[in-house]
Amino acid sequence: MATPRQLVNDLKDRRTLRGWSQDEMARRCGLSRAGISAIETDRLIPSAAAALALAEALECRVEDIFRFPRPQAAEPLAAWAWPPPREPWRYWHADVGGRLIYYPTEATPLGMPPHDGMSLGGSFQGQGASDPQRTLVIASCDPAAGLLAAELAQAARVRLIALPRSSRAALVLLGKGLVHAAGIHLTGTDQPDGNAAIVRRELGPGYSLLRVARWEEGIICSPGLGFRTVDEAVRSNRRWIGREPGSGAQQCLDELLEPRRLPRRLASDHRGVAEAVRNGWADLGVCLRLVSEEAGLPFLRVRDEVYDLCVPERWEQDQRIQALVYAVRSASYRKALGDLPGYDVNGSGEHQRIP
Repeated sequence: MATPRQLVNDLKDRRTLRGWSQDEMARRCGLSRAGISAIETDRLIPSAAAALALAEALECRVEDIFRFPRPQAAEPLAAWAWPPPREPWRYWHADVGGRLIYYPTEATPLGMPPHDGMSLGGSFQGQGASDPQRTLVIASCDPAAGLLAAELAQAARVRLIALPRSSRAALVLLGKGLVHAAGIHLTGTDQPDGNAAIVRRELGPGYSLLRVARWEEGIICSPGLGFRTVDEAVRSNRRWIGREPGSGAQQCLDELLEPRRLPRRLASDHRGVAEAVRNGWADLGVCLRLVSEEAGLPFLRVRDEVYDLCVPERWEQDQRIQALVYAVRSASYRKALGDLPGYDVNGSGEHQRIP
């Protein structure tokens, strides 16, 4: 007699993600608490009717809760999201839209998360450190991504890889199916639908936006300059540090300086701008208030911006995307984020579809 195939069972994770006890889960789906416990611990394989009731209560598909493990396949010779700088090189891996993708490790806002293996001679030598199906990859320039990583790890046992990318670079990766979500901040709060219009133009329909926060962007100043207004800083003949094209900060700087005196030196992220000013490589730059206060440097507010996470609608039933939504909406994450200087969490967790 053939040995029954073992099911992968995510019922407990999906239940706890919603904050439900086993009693609450049982009440919502019409099963007993003992039955819920037995299913979660793999002592009972649910009937088709029970599986459908569980999926209906959790607002997902049956196959999102119960599935057969994927057969172990030979590692491909090359499955990089983009080529590593050289070999051997460390990598992270993640399942994105049903594809196993390998990411060369790099510095991130989270520091250097443990790598999943090494590439050598075109092959991937895994260490079995992390489950690619429990890894969420976001491209974003949010310097507070560590708070989201902590919430995801604690509430849903999901590992976050936060790749530091500008808003438009993040959208490019999302459009290629190389990340689960892209963080964007390309419009001020006076254009509440501005991010949606940009996504529609860059990627087309079939995406949605998850509001994370509103944050303050402005000019960081070298100590001793004594500027009291944005106009004084813009009119001064001082050295500016820029950001790469496609970033929200560079867009803000372009609007301030127009075509004149565009910076020759660029920083790769908000903290890079602060580092350049703090070390005397530049006198002025554009970054977030949070980063300015971290560096202990004067800040002149220019505008408030809307920071959203863009997600493909076709992946909304993915457990990691659902975990992301619950994390952003959780009271603990909103409290931690709202305590940061320049972050406003009113409206955090709002969902907007892009037709």
